[in-house]
Amino acid sequence: MEKRSVKVAILDLYDGYANQGMRCIRAILKEWSESNDLEMQSDEFNVRQKDELPDNSYDIYISSGGPGDPLKSRYDDWDIKWCRWLDGMKRWNDNPGTSQKKYIFFICHSFQLASRFFNAGIVTKRKSNSFGVFPMHMLDAGKDEPVFDGLKDPFYGVDSRDFQVIQPNLQLLNEMGAKILCIEKSRPHVPYERAVMGIRFNEYMIGTQFHPEADAPGMSLHLQTEEKRKSVIENHGEEKLNSMLEHLEDPDKIVWTYSHILPNFLNQSIEKFQEILA
Repeated sequence: MEKRSVKVAILDLYDGYANQGMRCIRAILKEWSESNDLEMQSDEFNVRQKDELPDNSYDIYISSGGPGDPLKSRYDDWDIKWCRWLDGMKRWNDNPGTSQKKYIFFICHSFQLASRFFNAGIVTKRKSNSFGVFPMHMLDAGKDEPVFDGLKDPFYGVDSRDFQVIQPNLQLLNEMGAKILCIEKSRPHVPYERAVMGIRFNEYMIGTQFHPEADAPGMSLHLQTEEKRKSVIENHGEEKLNSMLEHLEDPDKIVWTYSHILPNFLNQSIEKFQEILA
């Protein structure tokens, strides 16, 4: 029998900065296609440096994390084009005449851009950088979310960001059929609102403000390189570094999240394709 085929577009928002995110996304896609015996075409688009964006010929889209201010960039050419691309994807999915819908996952920076696009809440700068492995607390919608299937409450995610989405626009989210899936850990000792960490924007689009693609072995090796180790200790302290390395070794934390969220999203997308083709 001929292998089933799937086309995946990866939107690279890292602006040329060294990162682990793209490597992790590639690894998940490779593992997933092999385990499902799929013929996969995966193409990458350098959104910020080259203004590259995919057309609508792909089945699945993953838009990455990245550095920078998701508010200031709204007037940059790449940001305007990214929003135009997202609007086009939404129009495609909203058109009852298109049978094969487009599935999109937004990661961290892309999640903030999508939240801004959909007016899902207030996108604002954090008081300080969030960096580490943190618990994510599910709301009721998260417990019923297929992409979160198999996760515990709380589950753990790698967090690395200077911005956040807070004060969700609940009325608008409800009107558009969106659901908040999870929020960051409770910090009753500080007077700050908890950030929204995951949203299903609609039937075909979902995102998280943390990094579900982060793999424990790769992240651990990366954090123990001399340059990165020095950087983390200078910015966050040695205790934070040791805590993160300890969490990365725990099979119930990042290893579990890595093996569930994006694979679940990909599986759900493929199941929908099979329903259409059946």
